[in-house]
Amino acid sequence: MFKKRRVIRKEVILWMAVCLSSMLAVTIIVPSLLVKKIPSGSAYPVPIEGAQLQEAVSEKGLMIPVYLTKQAKVQTVPLEDYVKGVLAAEMPVSFELEALKAQAMAARTYVVRRVIEKDYSNMPVDDALVTDTTAHQAYLTDEELRDKWGKSDYETNMAKINRAVTETKDKILTYNHEPINATFFSTSNGYTENSEDYWPFKSPYLRSVASPWDEKLSSRYKETVTLSYKTMLQKLGVPSISTIDGSAKGMKVLAWSDGHRIKSMTIGGKVFSGREVREKLGLASSQFSWKWSGSQIAITTYGYGHGVGLSQWGADGMAKEGKTAEQIVTYYYTGISIENATPFIRKS
Repeated sequence: MFKKRRVIRKEVILWMAVCLSSMLAVTIIVPSLLVKKIPSGSAYPVPIEGAQLQEAVSEKGLMIPVYLTKQAKVQTVPLEDYVKGVLAAEMPVSFELEALKAQAMAARTYVVRRVIEKDYSNMPVDDALVTDTTAHQAYLTDEELRDKWGKSDYETNMAKINRAVTETKDKILTYNHEPINATFFSTSNGYTENSEDYWPFKSPYLRSVASPWDEKLSSRYKETVTLSYKTMLQKLGVPSISTIDGSAKGMKVLAWSDGHRIKSMTIGGKVFSGREVREKLGLASSQFSWKWSGSQIAITTYGYGHGVGLSQWGADGMAKEGKTAEQIVTYYYTGISIENATPFIRKS
């Protein structure tokens, strides 16, 4: 009799512990790679596995936890709603529909690949997958879009965004049946860049291609900034730069990339990559020319952004010529295919 009561008492204690734990915490219910404990009251769904997971993904879709930097909180939204927020933040809504659709596929691919690879890099908190900044992809909430566009334009603009996302729903970009690293940027200098000429890796689908549309369409195609001699030395970390008759004898391009950007150069006796100079000086592009005038240097850049992958203004130019979203993405991402995201999510 005593043993029986002790067993019953253990079962009651166990039951109470389970109930208490369910009240204190819930678990992210996206594919198993996103399982993390978070405080109660969040928007995350409950944990499921196996066939239940597949059923939930098919009915509700993948949930994306986004860290909102200004509010310092995590907002969890369905995948397609996340893509809408990225599309509205990353590309002008005035762009052609097919360009918006191309951007939507790139944005969806980026986050799905991040989910599959369990990539939590550059995250300020543990309970989110991406931020709303360009450290990942820019993202605007529905409330922010209402403030940005105003009441009169919100409905019209969102209708266009919704259409671009709906018409590409679940579509991602793949290479050898794997989601690609779908990088994109604003404006080309007339060409896109090979990945290895800007980043320390080579991708077979991130190849340099001509992008002639940007020069005519983008206001960011050509810019000139002026820096002082002292500022140049400080930012580049060199002791001096020899200047004679308006030319910089201490500045010389050593190699050009296939994308017509500076691959390497010497400044003040030190060798830099074009990317290093761009980032240290805060330039719009790694294709640039310069001219000294006394103690001032005027640097003129061509293009805006790193130059790898999809050119947004180039995509709009292609769309204006009648190209489809599928033609745009397969042009800027060499040798890719377009597949449904759901099978990849279910396998992860």
